Amino acid sequence: MGRPITLFTGQWADLPLEDVARKAAEFGYQGLELACWGDHFEVDKALADDGYCAGRRDLLERYDLQVHAISAHLVGQAVLDPIDARHKAILPPHVWGDGKPAGVNARAAEELKNSARAAQKLGVGIVNGFSGSSIWHLLYSFPPVDEAMIAAGFELFAERFNPILDVFAECGVQFALEVHPTEIAFDLVTAERALKAVDRREEFGFNFDPSHLHWQGVDSAEFVRAFHDRIYHVHIKDAIVRLNGRSGILGSHLPFGDPRRGWEFRSPGRGSVDFEEIIRALNQIKYAGPLSVEWEDAGMDREAGAKEACQFVQNLDFAASSAAFDAAFSEA
Repeated sequence: MGRPITLFTGQWADLPLEDVARKAAEFGYQGLELACWGDHFEVDKALADDGYCAGRRDLLERYDLQVHAISAHLVGQAVLDPIDARHKAILPPHVWGDGKPAGVNARAAEELKNSARAAQKLGVGIVNGFSGSSIWHLLYSFPPVDEAMIAAGFELFAERFNPILDVFAECGVQFALEVHPTEIAFDLVTAERALKAVDRREEFGFNFDPSHLHWQGVDSAEFVRAFHDRIYHVHIKDAIVRLNGRSGILGSHLPFGDPRRGWEFRSPGRGSVDFEEIIRALNQIKYAGPLSVEWEDAGMDREAGAKEACQFVQNLDFAASSAAFDAAFSEA
């Protein structure tokens, strides 16, 4: 039996969960990674209503679907970010409140704590999410950036996330940060620094998504090997780099889907991510968790793409060898 193949519901939150579950089952998925927005998994209801989590599981079981993780990306983004008008569109009204930045940061942190409590009630051990970043705007070091400013950003991360991780520890749940531009960790160096900032506590690890590493030029399989004990969850998402002498790697302030962009997300198998090496790296670290398709492709019908992606991952996944291929030549 291979790793479970699941579908992340974040890009399907415009549909009721039952519709997504029915479609996912028809496409061939074995489970869903439930987004904590739309009606897919509502943290406040999970905590207030003792029957809510059982109802979510009953719904999934009607379609023979499992759940291994929930995802709190949107509220996580507001924990560290300098808050502006963009955040209102992604946050629940009770987290946005009056929109005053300090209050939004604080309420987002409390909502992330509650996501751990809700995951515990659902019987799920992983919450995937974002962290936001107070220092992302300092990425390009001009005007010159003093190292003390970067250090302060990681100190703020530890200050705000350690109390969150304390609740995760109490609940027996792990937080899997999706290493991603605009987060405190976006490549190998910053991921290592984030781990160090929270004293490598066990509650904190990574939701590995190669698409965000690939366009930066980071070797995704090397990331897996570097953080072999911290890969708590895996997204399958593809990307393609298409620099043509006119496009730039930073995206040129162009929306996804614009052909002038220097890189783009693609349906799994239709980009240039080396999934073969990733599966080999996951086998090397003995990762047995879900392979969760996060389907994003601005140029493709999502239902056709999600169905094709499920088959792609089924064909992609393979078990590690149980014996050396040349074992027959070894001495007895």
